[in-house]
Amino acid sequence: MYKNYIFDLYGTLVDINTNEWKASLWKNMSVIYSMHGAIYTPGELKKAYYTYLKEQIEAIPKEKYTTNPEPQIEYVFQKMFTEKGVECSMELAKETGMTFRALSLKYIKLYDGVHELFEKIHSTGGKAYLLSNAQRIFTEPEIRMVGIYDEFEDVIISSDMGCAKPDIKFYQHILQKHGLDPKESIMIGNDYITDIKGAHNAGLDSLYLHTNISPEIKGELLATYPIMSGNIFEAIDVLFN
Repeated sequence: MYKNYIFDLYGTLVDINTNEWKASLWKNMSVIYSMHGAIYTPGELKKAYYTYLKEQIEAIPKEKYTTNPEPQIEYVFQKMFTEKGVECSMELAKETGMTFRALSLKYIKLYDGVHELFEKIHSTGGKAYLLSNAQRIFTEPEIRMVGIYDEFEDVIISSDMGCAKPDIKFYQHILQKHGLDPKESIMIGNDYITDIKGAHNAGLDSLYLHTNISPEIKGELLATYPIMSGNIFEAIDVLFN
């Protein structure tokens, strides 16, 4: 039995569907920016978003990552104001980013068995950690919304670190920060590269959940425990029985 359970979020614990390409998102966001005095057409705003996002990625210091740089997206939302001559506090940038996320969100919900999995972990003296490729301004509100924020000892998100899974530096950070013994720890995720291969490279066992939003497996699956049904109750049986 493991002492430390390191979780991916989206596609592992949480089923989510977003659409950043729909025209209504960019139309509504252009209205929001224009109401603050930053005048954009929907097409101009969309182009600016992806341009400044690329700039933020390229500006990340190379010592922060090995293979996978990760930006803080609030600076993108801020720059879309300032480039139009509108002052923008970080609070406004974050609120705008959260609005963007809400408008792009079709649904978000926990997979069946998530609460039971956490109950089993805690009842056996284990500790749960979140290691997510995500944006803090999107993800922290969402895990609070679905009611699992307090299940974790720590919530570590790639946008805070400047790197993302499967970058070994991201895995090393959580192990070093909490003094976790890799032999007593397991990564649980739904992506055979970012979660499973990344964990393997970091010396961790792993449990793979093949869920509805898992990428197609096109290479070797290095999971210690593959759960191809994606069923969390099956994962509980594997981990604790």
